[in-house]
Amino acid sequence: MGTRRSYHDACGAARALDVVGERWALLVVRELLLGPKRFTDLRHGLPAVSANILAQRLTELEDAGVVGRRRLPPPAASAVYELTAWGAELEEIILKLGAWGARSPLPDPNATLSVDSLILSFRTLFQPARSAGLHADVQLDFADDLFHAVVDDGTLRIGRGQATTAQSTICTTPDVLAGVVYQQHSLPDAMRDGSVRITGDQRMGRRFMTLFALPIPAPTAAELSAGR
Repeated sequence: MGTRRSYHDACGAARALDVVGERWALLVVRELLLGPKRFTDLRHGLPAVSANILAQRLTELEDAGVVGRRRLPPPAASAVYELTAWGAELEEIILKLGAWGARSPLPDPNATLSVDSLILSFRTLFQPARSAGLHADVQLDFADDLFHAVVDDGTLRIGRGQATTAQSTICTTPDVLAGVVYQQHSLPDAMRDGSVRITGDQRMGRRFMTLFALPIPAPTAAELSAGR
């Protein structure tokens, strides 16, 4: 930790930024919130970061006690990174930061969304009132990654894993699902061209995709100026 930059400020916010304020650090934490990952998995979720920078951030986060590393037993026998108990406490902060950032008045139209980002956005942007009276067990199948979502009358539980009790399975990609859920892309069109497939309970799968909403964007500088 001696070579890292510091604000040399005793405020808790400054001390937190000393630990996770470097570029990519919080996004590394985000990618680990849903469970341990190998280095190659982290590269896949953060395609814009170089291998050297990612390795450096992981080392810094390990040294700070935010991330731990362990080796899986055979036959996997590969190293995985995971959050420590203290590191996992960042989940609420990251979710709140994500909700705040979702109100950006000038989003980047070309920005990508990792699968973990999408799932965490579901936790953040879930609309309890829309699920009143709904009891749903849904599998999200992203080809090489599975997530299990359970909606129970205003609550949502969602995480990585195969659902043995799923009533509906949605097969798609993160970008396509994000487009349907958040950007009002046509679900019927996506189902016709095969980029979305729903097996099992069709109505449940369709309704699941309506349970999330982006917040109202914050005003732009021009709008603020016009309102004076």
